[in-house]
Amino acid sequence: MSHVRVRIAPSPTGAPHVGTAYIALFNKVFAMQNSGKFILRIEDTDQTRSHPEYEKNIFDALKWVGLLWDEGPDVGGDYGPYRQSERTETYQQHAEKLVQKGGAYRCFCTPDRLAKMRADQMARGLSPKYDGKCRHISENIVAQKVNNGEPFTVRLKVPRSGKCVFEDRLRGRITYNYKEIDDQVLLKSDGFPTYHLANVVDDHLMKISHVIRGEEWISSTPKHVLLYKLFGWEQPEFIHMPLLLNADGSKLSKRRNPTSIFYYRDAGYLPESLLNYLGLMGYSRPNGEEKFNMEQMAEDFDIERVSLGGSTFDLVKLKWLSGKYIREDLKSDVLQQRLNEWRLNSEFFTEIIACVQERMDTLGDFIPLCSFLWAREVELNPEDLIPKKKDDKETLQFLQTLLFAIEETPFWNAEVIEEKIKEVAEFFEWKLRQATQPLFVAISGKKVAPPLFSSMAFLGKDLSRVRIVSAIEALGGVSKKKLQKFQKAWDQR
Repeated sequence: MSHVRVRIAPSPTGAPHVGTAYIALFNKVFAMQNSGKFILRIEDTDQTRSHPEYEKNIFDALKWVGLLWDEGPDVGGDYGPYRQSERTETYQQHAEKLVQKGGAYRCFCTPDRLAKMRADQMARGLSPKYDGKCRHISENIVAQKVNNGEPFTVRLKVPRSGKCVFEDRLRGRITYNYKEIDDQVLLKSDGFPTYHLANVVDDHLMKISHVIRGEEWISSTPKHVLLYKLFGWEQPEFIHMPLLLNADGSKLSKRRNPTSIFYYRDAGYLPESLLNYLGLMGYSRPNGEEKFNMEQMAEDFDIERVSLGGSTFDLVKLKWLSGKYIREDLKSDVLQQRLNEWRLNSEFFTEIIACVQERMDTLGDFIPLCSFLWAREVELNPEDLIPKKKDDKETLQFLQTLLFAIEETPFWNAEVIEEKIKEVAEFFEWKLRQATQPLFVAISGKKVAPPLFSSMAFLGKDLSRVRIVSAIEALGGVSKKKLQKFQKAWDQR
């Protein structure tokens, strides 16, 4: 592969993650250094969770942070379409080719059977893995089942013996025993592919030369290598980047850190400082400088300088770096312009004035009433979070369940917020006044504030979410076990 072509393939199933920007940055810089192309591909094959609003958020978030692509759904290119939901026929054709070659097979197992199989395996202390029931069904029986309209998936036929060996630029030779690898579903019963089939087919057809992605995909790579082999295709070079970590060494998660790119935008961090900080994650420039832009990073970039230990996402250091940009790079007129582009503008003020005017006696009342809308965080008294006739445990579960509820919708406005709060209040049989008290305090730091639903809409989904998380932590936090219990209760409503 003489021409460098790299890609990212985010899923439009939620808030745009800083991890997406992190991987995108290293792909982009690698392409810049090698006069290559950087491609954005949208992996929207999960039809139950994907949404056009989330896709738009991916575009907006990456553009805000300064990462632009050469080919993609919105800018086109020679290898489109770049939205996987528009390529289903291609995946189905390639899945059928694998079946005909004997590298894959149709599986007619029902969801109930698979659930019982997994439960039985786990009860015996085994890792859940398909037992191969449909692996050796005769062609005649398969044809009969298909003709009868029985739903089926297409599974990869992984060898029962032998080893898969592949090279990673950063990690050297990696070996997996085939017996450890599951017969992965490649094509779902709805005709849509799983990540594994779509990823390999798209990377080949789009002539991707280097796959630069997070290390969580290492265990999936043997399946991808096998697919390349079965199709008879040259595989790209694999480069698996270290994970972004929480302070305790676990994978970066929204329970411990703000993970949405929009949080950093709405909280007032400079985009160039966030991009710079992501460039420091597991990487150091040869000259040791910590403050640099993407073009400077590309000048002396060496992918092999990436450290494999993982990097802690440190908000204190990010704040320090953002401050350096503000103090060292922005003249006062430019800073004023950036503040205006952020939230100090007439459009934002006009909407807020309509909500607070009835509460004002003097012009001097305006800032005290709504200063929390420009603050990165607010101080609160944990005792103020607990409604009358409720305790801290009940309030914790209410707030955590509200987070589940608001994450179910891609939309964010006063009407949606009111609907979700009422839905959770009814679930717990709380009065609306009881439901809004902890939220007034979590969002504004006060028991009394401008209209709650509008305030949360102005603040934005991600800042609102982080403030609710901070309120949960102020009440003692939620353990992983309780989180699962709360989620199960909400899912079974």
